[in-house]
Amino acid sequence: MQQFSHAYTPVMTAMSDSPDPEVAARQLAEALYHPELAGVMFFCSAEYALPELAAALNRAFAGVPLVGCTTAGEITPRGYDRGTLVGLGFHRRWFSLESALIAELEDFSLPQAQQQVDSLISRIRQREDQSTSGRFFAMTLLDGLSSQEELVLVALDSALGSIPHFGGSAGDDVQLAGTHVFSQGAFHTRAAVLTLVRTSLDFEVFTTHHMQSLATKLVVTQADPASRRVTELNAEPAAEVYARMLGLQPQQLNPKVFALHPLAVKLGQEYYVRSIQKVNEDLSLTFYCAVGNGMVLTAMQPQPILPDLERRFAEIEARIGAPMITLGCDCFLRRLETEHLDSLDEASAFFRHHRVVGFNTYGEHFDGVHINQTFTGVVIGGVDNR
Repeated sequence: MQQFSHAYTPVMTAMSDSPDPEVAARQLAEALYHPELAGVMFFCSAEYALPELAAALNRAFAGVPLVGCTTAGEITPRGYDRGTLVGLGFHRRWFSLESALIAELEDFSLPQAQQQVDSLISRIRQREDQSTSGRFFAMTLLDGLSSQEELVLVALDSALGSIPHFGGSAGDDVQLAGTHVFSQGAFHTRAAVLTLVRTSLDFEVFTTHHMQSLATKLVVTQADPASRRVTELNAEPAAEVYARMLGLQPQQLNPKVFALHPLAVKLGQEYYVRSIQKVNEDLSLTFYCAVGNGMVLTAMQPQPILPDLERRFAEIEARIGAPMITLGCDCFLRRLETEHLDSLDEASAFFRHHRVVGFNTYGEHFDGVHINQTFTGVVIGGVDNR
């Protein structure tokens, strides 16, 4: 792949593992900042003091548009990471970015989505110094504990039309206490950020998972979709039915079990995973995605993660060439599974080879659908690939 001088690299990446917000922000800026910077996207551990990190980033990148979120783990130039700050800087010669904060998720509607999308497109097209032509893609970052992904993503998908869209729900290092997105100089909860990108480079938005369906089916017989809480499966307490299917007791259920034994709903010919978040005291199950009454859930069996990724990347790279960068949203349950299989080093080597930067999510977004246990993102080809 062609090497570029610092100021002319289309996408630069950098990270800091300093726990000090001031130091971390400064190190990121020292690596990414240049006069032609169109914008910066970052992902940070929830271990940081967020108000201090916001202030430090605003100082370090004064005048540069910033968007980001907290994570359940980061994917840095080293591969899988934790406790870090990682960022991508986009050069205005090849990229134009505009973002909008969606501050009231519960009341978000299609007319609002259309207004947001139209405004972002207009701002990109009307910018006086605009030198970037090409195609659009959109990325969403959303409070991963808001339970509003389905409502927001369906509206945005309708408004975006043919513009491909992906994204991820913010995490908090699996504490399930508070997840945040960053826009307009501050971290926000109960909010989302929509970023529209136009680039002259080739790219492909994609999603993939490593699951194979099994014969076992479970019917949701009592649920509260608004809270993503399933009280009954097959007319019995949900946790008891799920645990019995695995030969376990409800008290043995934990995130590792959920990662290795997911459930999915079939839409058309595709299976979309509905991951379990936790067991509640009344033996109900809380999910990361909405699950409604009457839904049929299929037991899924994970296959090896890396062969699936290798096949998917090979298909994409055959079309657009070697990646300059891949911006990835990787479900934290996939990371848990990788840790359980003692494959973190191998996965990190794959990410380094394919220049993957991103974060571990509490859910992934793909063309209006909220999904779990996938790797979803955009592969951006190099300048010489065109």
